[in-house]
Amino acid sequence: MNSTPNAPPLQSSRSSQDEVYAAWLKEPERFWAEAADAVQWYQRWERVLDASRPPFYRWFPGGVVNTCYNALDWHVAHGRADQPALIYDSPVTGSIRTFTYRELLTEVARFAGVLIGQGVGRGDRVIIYMPMVPEAAIAMLACARIGAIHSVVFGGFASHELAARISHAEPKLIVSASCGIEVNRVVPYKPLLDKAIELASVQPRHCIILQRPQAAAPMVSGRDLDWSELMASAQPAECVPVAATDPLYILYTSGTTGMPKGVVRDNGGHLVALKWSMTHIYGVAPGEVYWAASDLGWTVGHSYIVYGPLFNGNTTVLYEGKPVGTPDPGAFWRVISQHRVRVFFTAPTAVRAIKRDDPNGAHVRRYDLSGFRTFFLAGERCDPDTLHWAERQLGVPVIDHWWQTETGWPIGANCVGLGMLPVKPGSCTKAVAGYDVRILGEDGHELPAAQTGNIAIRLPLPPGCLPTLWNNDEGYVRSYLSRYPGYYLTADAGYKDEDGYLWVMGRTDDIINVAGHRLSTGAMEEVLASHPDVAECAVMGVADDIKGEIPLGLIVLKAGVGRPPDAIAQELARMVREQIGPVAAFRTALVVQRLPKTRSGKILRGTIKKIADGMEYRVPPTIDDPTILDEITAALAAIGYPRR
Repeated sequence: MNSTPNAPPLQSSRSSQDEVYAAWLKEPERFWAEAADAVQWYQRWERVLDASRPPFYRWFPGGVVNTCYNALDWHVAHGRADQPALIYDSPVTGSIRTFTYRELLTEVARFAGVLIGQGVGRGDRVIIYMPMVPEAAIAMLACARIGAIHSVVFGGFASHELAARISHAEPKLIVSASCGIEVNRVVPYKPLLDKAIELASVQPRHCIILQRPQAAAPMVSGRDLDWSELMASAQPAECVPVAATDPLYILYTSGTTGMPKGVVRDNGGHLVALKWSMTHIYGVAPGEVYWAASDLGWTVGHSYIVYGPLFNGNTTVLYEGKPVGTPDPGAFWRVISQHRVRVFFTAPTAVRAIKRDDPNGAHVRRYDLSGFRTFFLAGERCDPDTLHWAERQLGVPVIDHWWQTETGWPIGANCVGLGMLPVKPGSCTKAVAGYDVRILGEDGHELPAAQTGNIAIRLPLPPGCLPTLWNNDEGYVRSYLSRYPGYYLTADAGYKDEDGYLWVMGRTDDIINVAGHRLSTGAMEEVLASHPDVAECAVMGVADDIKGEIPLGLIVLKAGVGRPPDAIAQELARMVREQIGPVAAFRTALVVQRLPKTRSGKILRGTIKKIADGMEYRVPPTIDDPTILDEITAALAAIGYPRR
């Protein structure tokens, strides 16, 4: 048995987050056995956790399951056939399309038949290189349906980045599209794909190309196949039972160089963790509309555009647009109002962009948001000023939570489904059940409350997290497990306060040493962001001959600010000196028009630091607009950087 016979459940509808965490800590395997009862299994697991080969732990060995069945077939058979499953909202093409669970299942089963017809089977890899279109989600689910392993590569990645992933994953097939669509331009994908295949060390047997009306792609005879033509003659395929421990997908971490780092996600643990998270963390009920404004190429897109909401019987929104510019800063509020979104999830940088262009929230008030209930933020630490702005404008709880590509679901969160804990702006609240989070010093000993150190998670990681890297067990241990044996190193720095709240202050690279004092750039950003004229900011440590490192702040002002930038910069330096102390040595706040970011919204602090220090740098493949780096270089040069 996987749970105690006739024993009351470890968690009930009345359990608080603290009670549930304590219950998990006391009986972790029983806890996850109960969570797994919500999943539909072909064959129940033999044991909850296989800990026979640490640090390689496996969840639900012996279990047999199918991810697509749990996402679609089960709901169609149990009353949700006519409920919307996926709403495709594309302001860049001016189109909206809704798929019911029955319609989405039909499309997925047919494309699964297409894959089988091209020789794809259980364990084969399929790379999906597509824009934010329904066909990308259909391809993901179709792979899951037949036991193939998908690897979604962010659409628009440069050819050499795509080639590295092709060489490493060795896909039998690539699924792509003729183009992606940005605010003011069409981005042809096919030339990028053709070049990547030319550069790769292995060649796919075929490429399936979705021809979009905005641009037709030239086809390579004998290799390239048309999506629509294949679907027209396809026979639907049934679900293939797979082992719980079989891989569902590979997701390569951004900025990969050399040997790609392919995060593996298994079928069973992934299903259990995501289904649990939808109700307990996000507090969303089956049938409700849930929207994660991310990209399918990122882990958020995998977990909370496609899999999590569909496991839970929700309606999910797939949005092909931007927070501003498609057409204005009210784009997100229009989607929430029009589709009756209950729970929304995006990155803090998106909110900062909206706040910059609409500081007084005029666009918010254009829409009926009465059905909107909770707003989640993740991707970068949310500064308190941004959180408070969103609270004031939207009138709903704004929840900052923290997780990683490697974990696949939240590590620290305010679990709305378990009754909200008090919000502390700047904190992601507390560790979620499943994660034994510790703050460790350089010597590996746990640090006392309020002392910043390395955030680590005691092994085993919970279900849903990476069990290893694709074809690279050694790299998994070296990258994550070697610094502190028995722990997973997050590479984030932070602390716990006296109430057990977790404060993630940034990557360990963002803890700078100013004349022997370890200081958090995240804390400085928090001060800068509280200034009424600041829309967003970034602080990084740059080389200094006397102090070793000193902080440098880059500032983007809100729209319509007419005051002299020099006066604002002086005020910012004074604020840091008053709130953090003279020890911070914060003197330079440089006003710029925009900050360089990845497509997922992360500010490229490391790249800015290299520019300021005069070091060679590589343009990250995930950057949203490479021309911003030229602007930053010129702005830094104007104030004397690099200085050595």
